Amino acid sequence: MADDLLALLAAVQAGSVSIEGALERLRGLPYEDLGFARVDHHRALRTGFPEVIYCPGKTTAQIVAIARALIARHDRVLATRCDADTAADVIAEVPEFVYHPLPRLLTVGYPIAESPRGEVTIVAAGTADLAVAEEAAICAEMAGTCVTRIWDVGVAGLHRLLAQVGKLQNCDVVVVVAGMEGALASVVGGLTERPVIAVPTSVGYGASFGGVSALLTMLNSCATGVSVVNIDNGFGAGMIASRIARGRSNPHET
Repeated sequence: MADDLLALLAAVQAGSVSIEGALERLRGLPYEDLGFARVDHHRALRTGFPEVIYCPGKTTAQIVAIARALIARHDRVLATRCDADTAADVIAEVPEFVYHPLPRLLTVGYPIAESPRGEVTIVAAGTADLAVAEEAAICAEMAGTCVTRIWDVGVAGLHRLLAQVGKLQNCDVVVVVAGMEGALASVVGGLTERPVIAVPTSVGYGASFGGVSALLTMLNSCATGVSVVNIDNGFGAGMIASRIARGRSNPHET
């Protein structure tokens, strides 16, 4: 977004875009009022990534309208937690979208065209955790980061994880996605000096309480450098991991 604004200002200075033309392109800032939603077009300039569409609770028409407003001004658009039926209806109206069924994401501009910065390693305990793990992975990639995926290395077979220690140490940040008792985050935290973002999932039997058991285990981790996001919040983990990784690769990035 910042690059787009600089290019627009340069075009005005060079005379290739009129002041009136520039005003029309900027008219949607800082937000565009759709009546049912105020689309925050200024967010990419403030935070480095456009506003993200959270699909549950929205009608297909609302998702389509917000998506069209975002696509008109941004080269990357992300919609989360979109079920397959809704995704099919949305894509019929907005064919620019690509649907990723496992993490239930709709994307425009994935994979990103520009060179990624920073390295995020995402670790999933089991196959049942992959929907949340892949949500984190694609979101981090959309945010401009290179991602390494390590799947099915839960603590029930610790040798599987130990074979991947090199990857845990040669990255900028690690995201650990685990359900059941959630012990994997503490183990990973004891194997790397990199910051670890733990994501509890709702995977597990009755006493896992929909992910609360894993959440409490991760919050009570004795390993240093472990932080925790909310249950099943792959999106949040991927975005903060990307910010950390890009900041490490470019300490002066704002």
